[in-house]
Amino acid sequence: MTQPLTIVVLSTGLDNFKAIRAALSVDGRVQLLAGGNDAEQLHEEIIRLKPAAALISLGANADQAIKVIERLVTEAPRTALITAAQDASPDLILRSLRAGAREFLRLPISQDELKTVLDRVQEYCSGQVEAPKKKGRMIAVFSSKGGCGTSFVATNLAAATAARTVLVDLNLQAGDLPLFLGLDPKYSFADMSEHRNRLDDALIGSFVTPHSSNLSLLAAPKEADSADEIEPEHVFEVLQRLRESYDYVVLDPQHTFDSITLAALDQADEIVLVLTLDIPAIRSTQRALEIFDRLGYPRQKVRIVVNRWSKQIDLDLRQVEKFLGEPVIGFIPSDYQTAVTSINLGQPLVQSDAGSKIAIEIKRIAQTIASGAVPIQENQTPRPAFWKSLFKRHAAPNALELQISSTDFSL
Repeated sequence: MTQPLTIVVLSTGLDNFKAIRAALSVDGRVQLLAGGNDAEQLHEEIIRLKPAAALISLGANADQAIKVIERLVTEAPRTALITAAQDASPDLILRSLRAGAREFLRLPISQDELKTVLDRVQEYCSGQVEAPKKKGRMIAVFSSKGGCGTSFVATNLAAATAARTVLVDLNLQAGDLPLFLGLDPKYSFADMSEHRNRLDDALIGSFVTPHSSNLSLLAAPKEADSADEIEPEHVFEVLQRLRESYDYVVLDPQHTFDSITLAALDQADEIVLVLTLDIPAIRSTQRALEIFDRLGYPRQKVRIVVNRWSKQIDLDLRQVEKFLGEPVIGFIPSDYQTAVTSINLGQPLVQSDAGSKIAIEIKRIAQTIASGAVPIQENQTPRPAFWKSLFKRHAAPNALELQISSTDFSL
């Protein structure tokens, strides 16, 4: 059975719409989806409904109709645009075709001419192949323990990419990423979530706040109450749409395994798990890895990064890696003054002080993630069961295991 030719009509008035509707109704292939004389409303309907064709009347306000055509060529490329006018000048017809219209009809509509135009539209639609949607890489920078510097790492990783990137603040109740970028966002994740059903590139661009030619920020709501209406499925839909618009989507979730955070971590291609080399942070990281296992995340999805690393730290890295059962892909040096200065200036360190040791290491980590390289840990041993991992006594425990098993935690 032949698919109907779905059409939306932008008319110049009620009489004009009735005449067009009557002409279209004669052809059994046509299914009229919507019609009216409000250009903005019909533009949104065309984006939402994705009809086979849009018939646009060129009346007294022809310039506005031409602008609608130009927008639809970019935002609805699979919709065939047909213009129609009464006593249109050759110049106006040419302008409409140059703007992106595929066909032109004279009003009142001749059924023979209409049939010819609809035949060509049908041929155009049947010859199109659904183009695969773009899917950017999504990277979540996470720690289940606060104070490990995830926001700093996420901001600088996002700034280190050489592609179109959006940094998303998913700490919806208390996000402060604008401070790291020196921005004062007008809109937030709450606004994008509210309009998620009609997001296109133009609307997404209006909700994010640009920081540079490559980097933009989708901020957390300024008012905590605005986050109350955001559901996990809303987060899923927004992030899916962002992936279609950007090469990289970098997430900064809050430090809990709540439903919003899990909706983000589920979609991430990589989870950069950040820790500092202290016993509470190591234990929290081990717990996070166990939860990832329960959630079915492959270990190749997780990249462990040590922040604020110093040679003075009295913990053997090999013991840490053995305890976690995972290799560490990066060591961001401890340099409090340099890091705090970049935050106070509202400039990512990889841009404001690209030659610093911190910036060099973060850029190397970004390249490692972008290349998809997975470090291999030699002599991996089976990891202990979750409920025994931290307090089980082994016959010959190493120093790290002794420290952990003898430490009282209230996490």
